[in-house]
Amino acid sequence: MPEQQKPSEVAKPKQDGDIRGRWPWVEAAVWNERMLATLETGIEGGKWFALIDKVWSQKNLRRAVGKVVENGGSAGIDGQHVRMLERHKEREIERLQKELQERTYQVQAVKRVWIPKLGSKELRPLGIPVVRDRVVQNALRDVIEPIFEREFAPQSYGFRPGKGCKDALRRVNKLLKSGYYWIVDADLKSYFETIPHEKLMERVGAKISDGRILKLIESFLKAGVLEEAKDWQPTKRGAPQGGVISPLLANIYLDPLDWKMAQRGSEMVRYADDLIILCRSKEEALEVMEEIKSWIEENGLTLHSEKTRIVDTREPGGFDFLGYHFERGRKWPRKKSMDKLRAVIRMKTRRNQGRSLKVICEDLNRTLRGWFEYFKQSHPFTFGDVDQFTRGRLRSILRMRCGRKGRGRGEDHRRWPNAYFAREGLLSLKEAFERIRQSRREELNHQLESRMREIRQYGSAGGAG
Repeated sequence: MPEQQKPSEVAKPKQDGDIRGRWPWVEAAVWNERMLATLETGIEGGKWFALIDKVWSQKNLRRAVGKVVENGGSAGIDGQHVRMLERHKEREIERLQKELQERTYQVQAVKRVWIPKLGSKELRPLGIPVVRDRVVQNALRDVIEPIFEREFAPQSYGFRPGKGCKDALRRVNKLLKSGYYWIVDADLKSYFETIPHEKLMERVGAKISDGRILKLIESFLKAGVLEEAKDWQPTKRGAPQGGVISPLLANIYLDPLDWKMAQRGSEMVRYADDLIILCRSKEEALEVMEEIKSWIEENGLTLHSEKTRIVDTREPGGFDFLGYHFERGRKWPRKKSMDKLRAVIRMKTRRNQGRSLKVICEDLNRTLRGWFEYFKQSHPFTFGDVDQFTRGRLRSILRMRCGRKGRGRGEDHRRWPNAYFAREGLLSLKEAFERIRQSRREELNHQLESRMREIRQYGSAGGAG
């Protein structure tokens, strides 16, 4: 890989004491300083072996149990809930350790449930492993993740330590402002369900030679699924969404594509299976599209023909990415994101509820603050629309409490003006946005004034000389 494209995590240590600081997220119960030093300098032969004992160590399993308990979640096919694990955790840790050591550990099938796909009538499958399998997957991920994270391409942001959606969005904004107007919007069809097992295991095996680790990973991939009132079904492809280790495996499989785009000089931004490539010209975008199609086909995946396209961001239409809609130099929440927010607001503002208006506003504020924190980079018109919709729902509640039906009308706006809801504690997103904008202006003015003082001082010093 080109030197300038290596991830920052690979940097050589300046001194031995720095090593923990460069890997703050790794599990200390697994990765000691000697192993981290080997990770940074590169292991002899390029492959790691004798890792299985790190998986079954009681310290690692105990931390894995803690993570499963903290995350909660539904029971798998055996009906065991997280609270049952918490009550008997020491006994379960000893049992799992013994089974892993004696090679008697058996992965159970994943419970498949179908959940609504946002903004669509389609359903998507969610896999729920049993609790004890989630513990082992956590312990396994803590062992192998740093090995792959060391060399993951920097333009991959999904399910990676220290990276997230906001980092990916900042990268997209920077590239758009730099003249990368042409977008290859590539949509992978049912990616998690279609990853070829054999090719995936080849990529895992390129860095890990411990046969028991490889067999354990493969057993999770081939555990099969159970749906309500249906027989067990084998899983010949895919890594079930909902599995603890699935996001890591999904990133491992797409990493060669990340590096292929980087080595050709293309600016790809990927979050799990959501990816775009930003180009400077239509010709470049067409070339990239053909290369993407070829790679996807060669690697046993499928592009969604209706959703994969080339977009000129300067023209009407734009594109969606990570909850935002980008169009003609602006961005705002995509329609699905707005629909989801409105659905939550509707649920929290049912007209027949008995809660006080102040309590309802406090409940709404929890949703509005979280939403605003993610979408505060949107165009200003976004926030006034959300405020108007929210206050309209609250006016309908107040109308009903006065014995009237329907939505708030002109008289209701005078009876319950915006200031009335502000006094009840309702957060105004428009005002929150204006406060941020004013703070930015003040910061810019401060920076400008500081720069002008530096210039004047430099000029005075030069004149005195």
